[in-house]
This record gives sequence, C-alpha cells and structure tokens, in this order.
Amino acid sequence: MLNLRPAAGRVVAPLAAWLLRVGVTPDMVTISGTVVAVAGAFAFFARGAFFLGTAVVTLAVLSDALDGAMARQRGVSGPWGAFLDSTMDRIADAAIFCALALWFAGRGDSTTLLAVSLFCLVSGVVTSYAKARAEGLGLTCDVGLAERLERLVAVLAGTLLAGLGWSGGLAVALWLLAVASTITVGQRLREVRRQTHGGAAPSAAAG
Repeated sequence: MLNLRPAAGRVVAPLAAWLLRVGVTPDMVTISGTVVAVAGAFAFFARGAFFLGTAVVTLAVLSDALDGAMARQRGVSGPWGAFLDSTMDRIADAAIFCALALWFAGRGDSTTLLAVSLFCLVSGVVTSYAKARAEGLGLTCDVGLAERLERLVAVLAGTLLAGLGWSGGLAVALWLLAVASTITVGQRLREVRRQTHGGAAPSAAAG
C-alpha cells in the first residue's frame, strides 16, 4: 500500500475547517464532488480533452479526503457518512473509467485500451468489495498495493500526461493500474484466507 492519505489529510485540513465555518456540510461536499467528477469525466475524458478533464476531476476527487476531514472536525463521523462516501466513490470511479472506455471505443480507436479501461473499472470494484465483504464477516482487510486513492493518482497522472501531449502516458498508466489492481485483489484474498485458515469462517450467503 502506498498510503498517500496522511499527506492528503494535511493538505485538506485547513480547507475543511473553513468550509465548516461557512456552513457547508460533509454530505454536501460528498455529493457535489461526485456530481462534478461524473460531469467532468464524461464532458472531457470521453471526447479526449484530457488536460481539462484531469483538472476538473482532480478537484472533484479531493472531496474524498475533504468530506472525511470535515466530518472528523465536526465530530459527526458515523455509519451514514461512511456509507454515503463509499457509494459516491464507486459512482465517481465508474464514471472515470467508463468515460475513458468511451474515448477508446470512439476517436481513441483502441480496442485493447478499451478492454484495459473496463478491466480497471471491474478490478477496482472487486478490490473495494473484497474489503467490504471481509469487514461484513467481522474480518479485516486493510492490505493491498493500490487502494482507491492510489488508483486515482495513477489514472489521473495518465490523463494528465495525455493532456500534455504524450498519449502513451495514459496507456502506461492503465496497464500499470490493471496489474496493481490485480495484485491488490490477490493480496486481499490471501489476507482473508490467512485469517480464516485453520478455523471456521463465519457463515453467510454469497453477496
């Protein structure tokens, strides 16, 4: 795990405090950030405007750290905020990779990178699901090479490079992300198996 969250937290803490002072709530930041991320991805990435898309989506996904910092400062962290944040995260992630898939299916003209974009989308969902499912069974699964923040940094670095004129940068980022996500899924499967090996795992229907 690259663990970029501590650095991100130090950056957003002052902004979180200011937003709370002017009456903005964590839920407002969570939802508005998702709306901007979805709109930015489809408005820019899907038509190849990668530089503008990176700027808009990067600002939007910063809300992932910002809303949590606001909730902690306000003392309102709880199940609802965690549920809303996770749900909105999945929507934003899906929009980014779907928009890239649309680009490669059209003017980007690459069936291979279309497939890699979709693979990154699916593997990201599986990575998050594995952790959520483990926690639902009373286990822990805080392992993995690439969590959500790291995945976003990778794909946005690729879109930025494409926006600056190196289209191969996006291809490299997607391939690396596909490999890192696959490794992360494997790490989480291994971790859960380690915790349940030699004893009876909690019984639950497949979800």
